[in-house]
Amino acid sequence: MLAEVDVFIGNHTFVDHEIFQLWIEGNSAQEAAVVLQQRGALQTFPGATSDFLLADVCDHYRTYVLLEKLLHTPPRIFEQWTFQMDSQTQRMLIDHFYEFDDIVMREILGNKLSTRHRKDLDKITETTGVNLRSCRRQFDNAKRIFKATEEMTGSMHQNIKIHFLLSEELAKKYCAVVFIAGYRFETNKKKLQYLSFIDFCNCAYALMQHWTSPIMDDNSTADIEREFLVDLRELRIILEKEKEHKALVCQRLKNRVSDKIFAELDHNFKVYSRTLINLAYSLHHNKSLKELFVDLVEKYIEPCKHLHWTIAEMKVFLEVYSDAASQLDVVRSQSHLRSVLKRFMDGISMCLLTMYHN
Repeated sequence: MLAEVDVFIGNHTFVDHEIFQLWIEGNSAQEAAVVLQQRGALQTFPGATSDFLLADVCDHYRTYVLLEKLLHTPPRIFEQWTFQMDSQTQRMLIDHFYEFDDIVMREILGNKLSTRHRKDLDKITETTGVNLRSCRRQFDNAKRIFKATEEMTGSMHQNIKIHFLLSEELAKKYCAVVFIAGYRFETNKKKLQYLSFIDFCNCAYALMQHWTSPIMDDNSTADIEREFLVDLRELRIILEKEKEHKALVCQRLKNRVSDKIFAELDHNFKVYSRTLINLAYSLHHNKSLKELFVDLVEKYIEPCKHLHWTIAEMKVFLEVYSDAASQLDVVRSQSHLRSVLKRFMDGISMCLLTMYHN
């Protein structure tokens, strides 16, 4: 006599959050099973063996490998019928798959997002301690978003959100990654190693906000206006009024910075002013733009650190310098030049204040 067996067949795809996270982190099925066993997974199911646990993990991993192809184009997750999941699970898959470690992305910054550089990811693994498979996923995601959006018109931020269904904050981070990669900004030189991924994000946001259209504007792009970079050369006219400019700056700085810093500015105003204006003048050259962060550290931040400027003193000096320059007759009489000066100084000031770590 045959035994009766109850059979239930369903087509709902179950995603174990814990196992999916282990897969995202780059663990092999064997490594994930060991981690789960250490966390007491076998105790939850009396009689289960380590082989049973490994088989279960392998089953989940096979599903995730198939899902990965869909995750390369996130809207497909919601359009397909092969893996039926609730919207909350679909959203979790996308968010977790495109999340990245700041320390890994910091190492990726400045490198061309190409297959050749993908081969060097073992160095990033050694530096960060993050699993190589995870580093590859993070690199590939950055490359995928960069390639997908570089030819798109309109707001980069909105394009990333719409085409990859990412959260506001994560899309904003990828905006910074794409922006820095697109202009090949130098970020890996030894002098810049003290700067974190978030530091570079904030610098990118500043440049996107002031040197392109506003980052959160639906019609904004992440392209620095070529016309703006060319117009920056007109700021050289400020150097012709250096004596008048210095008088205005010193008058407004009195009692707002330490006596030591005031004396330094009174004595070397020409150096500080020409450093800023000459930097602005050269930015229409691609090489100078690429070396922007290096120049800011070498020509401004390091000298200020040597003299023990506080960040508050730097902030007030940059504000007063910009405001005083806009009051010069040669600038005040030209609304376009005033706008160019303000955009340049607002962007540079935010970068300097971000990069200046006391």
